[in-house]
Amino acid sequence: MNDITIRRATSADKPGWLRMRLLLWPDGTLEGFSREMDDLLSDPLTPVFVAIRSNGMAGGFLEAGTRKYAEGCETSPVGYIEGWYMDEDLRGRGIGKALVEAAEVWARSQGLTEMASDTWLDNEVSIRAHLKMGYEETERLVHFAKKLHESV
Repeated sequence: MNDITIRRATSADKPGWLRMRLLLWPDGTLEGFSREMDDLLSDPLTPVFVAIRSNGMAGGFLEAGTRKYAEGCETSPVGYIEGWYMDEDLRGRGIGKALVEAAEVWARSQGLTEMASDTWLDNEVSIRAHLKMGYEETERLVHFAKKLHESV
């Protein structure tokens, strides 16, 4: 990991961060993500941490923040991992863990005592990574939606 630097993201990191956001959330759009990223960068309560390669390119990111409630937590608010991505060639080297630890340090600095996260039910890689870092699975959810049509 000597060739990787973990730090807070800046506007200069947007191109690499955007590339990875599109890989993590392929339904997103360039315009929508760009606006969101500007909002995240301007809000001290939504830190973004990046893993920067020795060539200056981003290879991973973690977006954090707070939530009033998180499943399995006893306090409010809690720190929350909103998005976490590592390029495949960097996985398994402890860099993702370093990003999570940076977010945990930030959460502690805000006076928070718990950190939470989520992932898709079928994302076994993410589930294993969370468990390896001491996160505990608290519950599994199935979400439902229904389009409401105007009544006649």
